[in-house]
Amino acid sequence: MAEDVKHDYHLVNPSPWPLLGAVAVTTLAIGGVTYMKGLFGIEHGQLWALAPGFLMVIWVMIGWWREVIKEGRTGDHTPVVEIGLKYGMVLFIVSEIMFFAAWFWSFFEFAIFFPAR
Repeated sequence: MAEDVKHDYHLVNPSPWPLLGAVAVTTLAIGGVTYMKGLFGIEHGQLWALAPGFLMVIWVMIGWWREVIKEGRTGDHTPVVEIGLKYGMVLFIVSEIMFFAAWFWSFFEFAIFFPAR
């Protein structure tokens, strides 16, 4: 499959996983609201209301990563694609560090210097 292309990039085939992931996260969110506030005649505090959403999210994660690993093993991930995947992961980690740095900075700013405001 990798021998047929004339460029270094991997164009993925249409996949159902993004749509299924959106449905799973929506189900998880509705389960969270049901757990916290009660919904659809279900009393709040019922932990089993979260189970369908969690199971769907786990299923989507397993299926999606299975396809990514399969693409990598069939030779679709050229060195350029591998560099892109590595840069993407590094940028994700850096963005998480920046988010938490900003959050804690704000928290300590308000906690320590609250009387000065």
